[in-house]
Amino acid sequence: MAIDAADFVARVRSVVGESATPIGLHEPELGEIDKQYLSDCIDSTFVSSVGAFIPEFEQRMQEITGAKYAIAASNGTSALHIALYVVGVEPGDEVMVPSLSFVATANAVAHAGAVPHFIDSEYATLGLSPEALRARLSQMKREGGKVYNPETGARIAAISPMHALGHPVRIKEIVAIADEYGIPVVEDAAESLGSFVDGQHTGTFGLTGMISFNGNKIVTTGGGGVILTNDDAIGKRAKHITTTAKLPHKWEFEHDELAWNYRMTNLTAALGMAQLQKLDGFMAEKRIIAERYAAAFEGFEGAKFVAEPAGTTSNYWLCAVQLDEPSLEQRDALLQACHDVGILARPMWNLLHKQRMYSSAPAADLEVATALHASLICLPSTPRLARR
Repeated sequence: MAIDAADFVARVRSVVGESATPIGLHEPELGEIDKQYLSDCIDSTFVSSVGAFIPEFEQRMQEITGAKYAIAASNGTSALHIALYVVGVEPGDEVMVPSLSFVATANAVAHAGAVPHFIDSEYATLGLSPEALRARLSQMKREGGKVYNPETGARIAAISPMHALGHPVRIKEIVAIADEYGIPVVEDAAESLGSFVDGQHTGTFGLTGMISFNGNKIVTTGGGGVILTNDDAIGKRAKHITTTAKLPHKWEFEHDELAWNYRMTNLTAALGMAQLQKLDGFMAEKRIIAERYAAAFEGFEGAKFVAEPAGTTSNYWLCAVQLDEPSLEQRDALLQACHDVGILARPMWNLLHKQRMYSSAPAADLEVATALHASLICLPSTPRLARR
């Protein structure tokens, strides 16, 4: 059925209001406290990879997530790269990831020298399907305590589910399946700061995890990420190799292995400390926006609001609606109608297995991911929209 585009836009407009300028999908909210923290950092002269704000930021992220270690990194992709590396992902390995994800999920795998192996998603969470994961793993070969892809001969070195739009995946089931096969889970929790499953923060269920603080995230450091783990050895190693593997000394520059300069800057961490003071307020406002969208689309013919999965607390990073019938033509017509009036709605990302650099990567059946790609529309979700 054709969806009434004018009605669709009117319902979105009832939440976002009128504006003389385009209404972005998710805009950073910066104010006086952010300026003060940045000014304090500048006054300290420590604006690069050392300074008081970095350990403060890491400590605060440990408190928020409950992780034993939170290692600040330069961005989400570098954080995910290291999270994969420290669990043992090596060149030539394969890492199972959802095809319905931002490209950084697959890119981090490639940066580790491995190959993404694409698994289908599910409608309930928009994330990696435990059933699809189990089905695919049942087709793999187990030998010597390891799992191999019989078609490529590559080892399945990790599973990296992504919490799409901030909605938690069925992470407990995924971890349980992974444990059966002896495969570590590396959570891509880039979008899910403030999201919980039964009171436990996303990114802390797997052996490692990560969160992003890009400019469009619920809180931003401009660019930045954090690696999460509860494992002592992994936490210390992640810190060491993200800081060029430099051995501690008052003046000597001695490095004991090839490593990366993936350090978050003190300037970035200062902004992060200011932003984290607003997290609870942003979370509350996100839920108000979600409730308004849910009410606006109640009874709407042809699409429904995407609510948080049962048993979870989502940060509702991006609110979205899902078409009843997948249709790229219908999806794009609604997106165009929104853009025509300055509402900058967006589709989900293009499926990763169709990106040119990953078109030959191994993949299971991706029927649900394909349907979700053709039926999801992300709506403006900046916290300040709750204040109108």
